[in-house]
Amino acid sequence: DLANKMEAEGGGGESLPVSAALGAKDEWVKLNIGGKIFLTTKTTLCKEKKGFLARLCQNDPDLPSLKDEGGAYLVDRDPRYFPPILNYLRHGKLIVDGGVAEEGILEEAEFYNLPVLIQLLKERLVLRVVEGSGHKSVYRVLHCQEGELTQMLSTLSDGWKMAQLVNIGSQYSYSSEDQSEFLVVVSRDFDERPLSSVSKPTDKEMALKQHGSRM
Repeated sequence: DLANKMEAEGGGGESLPVSAALGAKDEWVKLNIGGKIFLTTKTTLCKEKKGFLARLCQNDPDLPSLKDEGGAYLVDRDPRYFPPILNYLRHGKLIVDGGVAEEGILEEAEFYNLPVLIQLLKERLVLRVVEGSGHKSVYRVLHCQEGELTQMLSTLSDGWKMAQLVNIGSQYSYSSEDQSEFLVVVSRDFDERPLSSVSKPTDKEMALKQHGSRM
């Protein structure tokens, strides 16, 4: 039977414990994403504990699921955008191959309920827009919850001002406890004055600089 076969195929002159072999077999998961099969592990899918994929492989009773004839979970999503999602869960990095639109990956990240990846993608998309606007400015992206927004804007100083406000909430609601979160793009004019136009430091400024260098 299967247990005896696994024990016999342990290799190296030592039999593989049946429990270990069965455990290793149960760790692997097949996903049928829009007709394309992906093979991964439960450990990978469960990196985001509240994510759709973690709930799927843990047989969450509140998330009905079906399997195909090969035992793969059926998920009706576009398979073109799934590799970046899966690789992000594997190593925590966003890697996008040429020809794959980040907007499509963002849509899938929202469906699979991956908040950190959603934030990362929206930051990249926002910066791509503002940096391509032609304005010679320095941009930063800040993250805050709805209750922190007013205080954050009131503390902007040194020439920083809000350039764009992006709600990073998802259209896919998985919990009634979800809070509104925002990306705040702030900008400051970029100083391109030539060195000759910059005023020379005063004697006091020079003295302070020299004093600081001795500390």
